[in-house]
Amino acid sequence: MAGVDPFPGRPERIAALKNALGERIVVLDGASGTFIQSYNLDEAGYRGARFADWSSDVRGNNDLLILSRPEIVTEMHRAYFAAGADMIETNTFSSTTIAQADYAMEALAYEMNVEGARLARAAADAAAQPSHAKWVAGAIGPTNRTASISPDVNDPGKRNVDFDTLVASYGEAARGLVEGGADTILIETIFDTLNAKAAIYAVRSVFDEIGFELPIMLSVTITDQSGRTLSGQTPEAFWHSVGHARPISVGINCALGPDLMRPFVAELSRVADCALSAYPNAGLPNAFGGYDETPSSMAAHLGEWAKSGLINIVGGCCGTTPDHIAAFARAVKGVSPREIPVAKEGLRLSGLEPFTILREAS
Repeated sequence: MAGVDPFPGRPERIAALKNALGERIVVLDGASGTFIQSYNLDEAGYRGARFADWSSDVRGNNDLLILSRPEIVTEMHRAYFAAGADMIETNTFSSTTIAQADYAMEALAYEMNVEGARLARAAADAAAQPSHAKWVAGAIGPTNRTASISPDVNDPGKRNVDFDTLVASYGEAARGLVEGGADTILIETIFDTLNAKAAIYAVRSVFDEIGFELPIMLSVTITDQSGRTLSGQTPEAFWHSVGHARPISVGINCALGPDLMRPFVAELSRVADCALSAYPNAGLPNAFGGYDETPSSMAAHLGEWAKSGLINIVGGCCGTTPDHIAAFARAVKGVSPREIPVAKEGLRLSGLEPFTILREAS
């Protein structure tokens, strides 16, 4: 990497983030979908003036609000910073050509990433203080396709996406996020490790092209109490599969509430030689599709995780609000961050399970 990052202040913010992770627990924001749903937007509310005549229905396309209703996205970012977040995610979870194809908006994906990062950057700059930086994580979601699993139970070899298509889509998103001013690239809600590998390859390729790099953050989803991803891996096996990316952090988000997620956070915390993030759902969805974990009930769990030395970054996923994040920030304030373990030399392989042969001390 011989190039110089042209974005003002970003190298200094990245250095500050690395320092902060060694000094305190960094607070991430909460759910974007939950915040946006509170507006009860109808079809016209999603379209705004620019997309009033769009040929496809767009209700539910939360990422579109970056372009059609940027004031809502800005209000969300400001609310999470006011609650005590140190870092916010861009509202770009589905801003890939693959995901936006559902709305015939593939051509807008790059613009969504650029503008999503710019909105978040402006909010972060407004909230920052000379002694307290605020960071933007450029969010890249998993898409609604899986490279490892057949969509047809009668045809195990069938796939609805291939590696190269994923790389192209992820790469475009990453370029937009870098251009817009994100401080890190967060590849999140990983349910298929092959998709994650495509995203890592795409992001690293973008860094090679532009001549400088941003920190990479990874966050996997353990889909149920079996303790595995949708594509079948345990947390340790997942780490063996992606550790080559040398991320600044790895962690777990979504799917589970804090009570059910804890053992999997502990497993990943034990083996990952980088910062550890966790942002659980506000419990499992109830019969009405809502979430029952309150700010105080979740904060009790996450405060215990912090005091047990499991985490470096904490936030919330589905069902969490600024009130949740405020409670989390209070719960971890003054608690020392997890000490990053030093990996012992050895051979580490993974399929669905990890396989490790450690080198004997001489």
